Amino acid sequence: MEIVNIFVTAHLGESLEDFQHDTVRFVFDRIGPEGPKRLVEGSVWAFIDWVMDDLSGLEMCRRMRADPRTADAHITIVLDNDDLDDRRRALKAGADDYITGPLGRTTVLDRVMALQSQQRRHAPHLFSQGNLVIDMTALKAMWRGTMIELRPNEFRLLRFFAENSNRMLSRQELIVGIGKQEPLVDDRTVDVWIGRLRRSLRAAGAGDPLRTIRTMGYVFDL
Repeated sequence: MEIVNIFVTAHLGESLEDFQHDTVRFVFDRIGPEGPKRLVEGSVWAFIDWVMDDLSGLEMCRRMRADPRTADAHITIVLDNDDLDDRRRALKAGADDYITGPLGRTTVLDRVMALQSQQRRHAPHLFSQGNLVIDMTALKAMWRGTMIELRPNEFRLLRFFAENSNRMLSRQELIVGIGKQEPLVDDRTVDVWIGRLRRSLRAAGAGDPLRTIRTMGYVFDL
């Protein structure tokens, strides 16, 4: 099934229910200055408010374009007023188009579905950082050209770590990040995944880039 990720900077993104149409599932989520809090699989559409709590919509747009996870997203700036100068500034900051708020679920879905066939953008197939290369299409990872043997959960875990390298991630953040919150997963299950991932990385010659922060979580040092 094809996944279409729809990120909204407004609180609305936390309450919208997913929608399935034929073989496409539209998944809603809220996004903030730190970027996605979970793995992004499939095309990405973002609706950014002109004024946000933490920063301007223009700066948020620039950050998304600089983030490899969202660099290819279709970005719509949500204007407070239909102002010509604001439109120009939005497009100059990297937005694809603009719309005048307020937003609703129907408005967002109608816009995405209407433009999707013409402006579909896919997440990059390869993620590369340092000696690590992850091929999302082939579901394989390599360290300096050596295959890292991984089970599905550990592959997703490695990808999430790589996309959030040098950042402390709690067990709960890892569970949510790789989409394992339903059915409920025990926090300690993460430790089992981490142990398997560590063994696979060592076997491929990567050493142990996973650092444990006692009682808090883990950091993937790259």
